[in-house]
Amino acid sequence: MPNGSRRAGAATAGAVVLLGALAACGAGGTTQTPPSPASAPASRSAAPGDTTASAGDRTPTASGRTERPASRCRTSELSASVGRVDPGAGQRNFPVVLTNVSSRGCTLYGYPGAAFVDAAGEQLGRDPRRAPGDSATVTLAPGDSAWAGLRYASPGVSGADTAVPAALLVTPPDEREPLKVPWKAGAVPVSGNASSVFLTVLEPGTGP
Repeated sequence: MPNGSRRAGAATAGAVVLLGALAACGAGGTTQTPPSPASAPASRSAAPGDTTASAGDRTPTASGRTERPASRCRTSELSASVGRVDPGAGQRNFPVVLTNVSSRGCTLYGYPGAAFVDAAGEQLGRDPRRAPGDSATVTLAPGDSAWAGLRYASPGVSGADTAVPAALLVTPPDEREPLKVPWKAGAVPVSGNASSVFLTVLEPGTGP
């Protein structure tokens, strides 16, 4: 081979060796590659005048104040009483009245609970049954009242077994603690035929 051809071949071989060494150095060295777009932080800085926030930066804002609705009346905020009897057609009817004695407004909805008890606190007869009716929320300002009708067949007409209660326990809707009202209206049916006692839904006022 001519000398010129040998020198050209040697130069080419040297260049290949040099490139291979550089490639090996890059693979095993400490040269860092730029972070990929996926590794970039999710949040961004707002540009001047940019009012758009990311989903994680949004804070709810109040659109305006509204008056807080009245919550239900608690037993401790009420007093109970039994109105005058309204006799008629073999029935005895009484308004059971709940009055708001607190300093705030509150609400009643549905039926109160009721039970006749003796002097020892033992219940007489079964729980009253609910007369059909449409319930509606009754809002009581301080001093306002709502009433439910308590009725039963007159024992002298129905022939039911009777007892004379010492008190009527009245429990406001959705409450557990009752209010105790002395009972002064005589005998009530506690067993036998036609001994059921009925309650109506609460409505505004103190009686019919």
